[in-house]
Amino acid sequence: MQERHTNRKQYFNEQAISTRKYVVPYIEAVIPVTKETKVLEIGCGEGGNILPFLEKGCDVIGVDLNEGKLKMGREWLSEALPGSTYKLINQDIYEWDLSSDEKFDLIILRDVIEHIHDQDRFMGFMKSLLTPNGKVFFGFPPWYMPFGGHQQICKKKLTSVAPWYHLLPMPLFKMLLKAFGESERVIESLVEIKDTGISTARFLSIVKKHNYSLDKKTRWFINPNYEIKFNLKKRVLIGPLASIPFFRDFFTTCFYCVIGNK
Repeated sequence: MQERHTNRKQYFNEQAISTRKYVVPYIEAVIPVTKETKVLEIGCGEGGNILPFLEKGCDVIGVDLNEGKLKMGREWLSEALPGSTYKLINQDIYEWDLSSDEKFDLIILRDVIEHIHDQDRFMGFMKSLLTPNGKVFFGFPPWYMPFGGHQQICKKKLTSVAPWYHLLPMPLFKMLLKAFGESERVIESLVEIKDTGISTARFLSIVKKHNYSLDKKTRWFINPNYEIKFNLKKRVLIGPLASIPFFRDFFTTCFYCVIGNK
């Protein structure tokens, strides 16, 4: 397990930096992000992704199931940008009591969709949250990429750095984790991720099913976030690796896209 997984302030700062540098400009290639933009982040955690949108004067709401993370986020956002106005809400998004006119110009899901159960239902539900011209940004690791199983959260050195073993059949996967001494808590987390992991092909099929527009998409060979994590320069997946369906997910460390109401 890397320090950023236990040092939440570091994780908050890293999110803010990479969102400011890469996510906001990516979105702005599709729609303007201004003081008039109403933003919702689903699965906001401590709110590191929210900070760059507050800096641009956006009206921002973050929703997350973990009140502990939200409490830290309120403190750190207030420290980073005193006087900023935002809401961080501890709520299941499906149970959120929205007023009939509560709609958003932009919804953010960064490293979240791969944790959501029944993504088909969720993508249909999300339309009820968008303005007529609203957009949704997604950034997530495809299931078949080397660490699509989030095994980097493992406590043991080998299991935290070994690629692709999350693709093993479930009984063998759990047996391996136990054999290397991972705790039941870690194993339960990884099993849940194995249940919810999503490929780009399945994601795009759901986008099409629910009649979203696909405004922009990018397969990253080197995730932009790796710049701050590992001092690696971002790189788009191109050439033969990018042209072969299914196979390309094995080398796509992150998938960015913006979709919207048609």
